[in-house]
Formats: sequence, C-alpha cells, structure tokens
Amino acid sequence: MEENRCKFWLPKKNRFCANSPLNDSQFCGNHKPRSTEQWIPCPIDPSHSVLKENLESHVKRCPLLKQAQSLSLQPFYQKGINAGKEEEEEDNVSSEMKRSAVYSMTVTQFCKLINKIESVHASTCKDIWESYKVPEACNMWIKREVDRKLPFQEKHVAQQASILGNLEDFGVIKSSVGSKEADSQGFCSDDSNFVHAVVEFGAGRGYLTQMLADCYGFDRVFLVERKSYKLKADRSLRQKESLILERLRIDIEDLNLNAVESLRGIPYLAIGKHLCGPATDLTLRCCLSEQCNQGSVQDCRSNANLKGLAIATCCHHLCQWKHYTNRKFMSDLGITKGQFHAMTWFTSWAVDADHSSDLPDITDCSLQLQSIEEKQCFGDMHGVEDVVRNMKPVERAVLGFKCKQIIDVGRMMWAKEHGLDTQLVKYVPSGISPENHLLLARHAKCL
Repeated sequence: MEENRCKFWLPKKNRFCANSPLNDSQFCGNHKPRSTEQWIPCPIDPSHSVLKENLESHVKRCPLLKQAQSLSLQPFYQKGINAGKEEEEEDNVSSEMKRSAVYSMTVTQFCKLINKIESVHASTCKDIWESYKVPEACNMWIKREVDRKLPFQEKHVAQQASILGNLEDFGVIKSSVGSKEADSQGFCSDDSNFVHAVVEFGAGRGYLTQMLADCYGFDRVFLVERKSYKLKADRSLRQKESLILERLRIDIEDLNLNAVESLRGIPYLAIGKHLCGPATDLTLRCCLSEQCNQGSVQDCRSNANLKGLAIATCCHHLCQWKHYTNRKFMSDLGITKGQFHAMTWFTSWAVDADHSSDLPDITDCSLQLQSIEEKQCFGDMHGVEDVVRNMKPVERAVLGFKCKQIIDVGRMMWAKEHGLDTQLVKYVPSGISPENHLLLARHAKCL
C-alpha cells in the first residue's frame, strides 16, 4: 500500500499523504515539487499560464478555446494588425528585466541618462497645461441624479466628467445644454448625434460611455474590451430605446476597425480612460492606419471617419518599444530602445509618492546628480541601486512624471503627423489621480 501513496510527509498528521502519485513521479498533483517546472503563457489567452508539460492537453480544453475560434471567424479580427512593426520578433520586456538593466548601468551612465531625460523634457514638454473641467452637461452625474443601481465613486466621476469637458472645450462634442447651434458640417450638433458613433477602447464596464450617452445624447456606441466583466453598463445602456450598443470582445491589437460592418462609413469618436501601457499605442494605430503615410488612398479615407479622440493614458511602466507608435521621435532625440525601457521603468516612481498635494513641475536635478557623483568618488555609493535607494521619493516621482510626459508627447506628435489637431493636458489634479494625462485629437476638417 505504501507504494501507491504520495511520498510527501505530513508532519502534523505524522504520516505520508494518502493520495496516489502521478505517473513517473513519487508525488501527487498537490505535492509535486514545482522548482523544476516551467510555466508558460497559454497561446489561446496569454492572461493565464500553464505548465509546459501540460500545454498540449490544455490547448484542447482551454475554457477560452471556443471564444477564440468564434473570434477568428469575425471579419474584424486580424491577428496583430495594430501591434506595430519590429525587425526581429521579441517578447515583452518585463519590469524585472527593465530594473535589472538599469541596475547594471554604471553610475556615470545612469547620470548621463537622467541628464538626457532632463534635456529632452525641457525641449519637448513645454505645452502641457492643467485642464480640469467639469461641464454643465454632466451635472446629472455630479449631483447623483442617475439610476441608483449605477456605481458611483466620486474620483471616477470627476475623471470621466473632465474627459468629456475637455472634449467639449476642444470642439469635438457639443452639449444640448444652452446653445443648440451646429457647425457647418453638422458635427457635434444635437441632430448629428443620431448618426455618429462612440467607440470606447479598453471599455471595462463601460461607464465612461454611459456618462457620454446620458449627458450628450449619443445613441450608437461600441465597447471594445478583451475581458469579461460583471456589473457592466450594458444593461443600463440597453434600456435606452434609441440606443444601439455593440460590445466587441477582442484585444485591441487584433481589431481591424475598418472591417466592423455596423461602423463602416460612420463618423465616430474614439475614447478611452486609463488605457494601460501599450494599449494607447494599439488604439492609435487602430484608429489611424499607418498605411496612410505609405500612399494608400483607401486607408486614408477610412481615417477620415475619425472625428475626435480622447485617451487618458496609464501604466507607462508596461510600455514596450515594439508597440510604441513614435519610435522615430525617440530615436531622433538620441533615446535608444534600452533607454526607452529604462524610462518606462522610471515612470512607476510617479505613482509611488504621496499625491495628497500636487508635485512641483520642475526640480533642479543637476545639483542632485552632482552630489551623486561626489559621493561615488568618496566611495559612499556602490552602484545604481544605492543611488536609487538614496533618492528622495519626491525626486523619483518628478523624474517619473517627466518620463511619462515625454512618452505621451511622442504619441501626440504621431497623431499630429497623421493629420489631426492635437493637445496633451493634465485633465485632473494628481491628488485625484496621478495618471492624469489626456491626449486629445480632432479631425482638422471637423472644425
């Protein structure tokens, strides 16, 4: 009998485990040593992992297999269409890899990188200003005059309202409160809301679209989200008799927006609140075909359907060089792929500090770097890890914010190169959310 039992000893019970061992093992599945096993992402859905030795059998019974098969038959599914082009295929660079690369620098190299970031920020990030706006049209949400079943968190409502307020101020949407005059093309007017659509990327539960539909009257909405959520806004939105709702459960990386039949030829507004890391880059490519710069007239015409865009960026530490839209912008500034990944790692410092009050926009980092070099000469610091450990939290946070702004300015410039009027603003104080950058764009002919 002992031969048919797992060889894992249970000290509290003073006996071996009673379960049967696995084939070719002395242990059962619960107690099999994990040290030599390799976990790899599931090829069907990389959001979960599986043991390498079990991969073949898992792929046949993965819970998401049917969904993946169904998605692959959709006309708007095109694997990796928005991923960007890379000369060599490469895996994502993890935060641990980015940190190791930074810590492997010499102190001199680290200081030179900080100096370069300071110089680039001073020359490229001059036109970012505070723009916290709460429009009159959103009063019904601000005053909680909405369905009590809808979740209400003040900080999220403030962010959503400011996104919509900035879109209104930028001339992309117009409220029915007050003047109802339309522009020469009818866009942003009350009448045009019945034919124009809203596409929310990374929609989650869809409450940004819920507020937009409630306060500005849009009646055709598309929610793009790869995950499944409970307590979605869909149920409330579907109660609007005139509203047409379509949820596209797909990764933005694989979405060919021009192939969505119900959106084809319809001018639309693209929005997204806190699109994590590369999702912002994927969304920009999804809305603005890169082929437009390569002389494809058809794709250029399809881009004309995009009338406006508002993306609140987020989680820059997850950004990847292979997905980033404006690598040319970085390269022209002398920032290499490795330095870009180092900058993305620095951005995590921006959300580590205390944001109960706004951080200063500019600090004198040159004195700090001089002090670092002096301490190194006297042997007080040994490597970049010691340097980082001795930096003040506020200094790290300011550096992180500067890296965030450089990354987002590159994205803004890329959208501008594709024929859009653009702005980058801080749409809420950092006390409400340190992730407070909003990229705004509008079609030039919409004015």
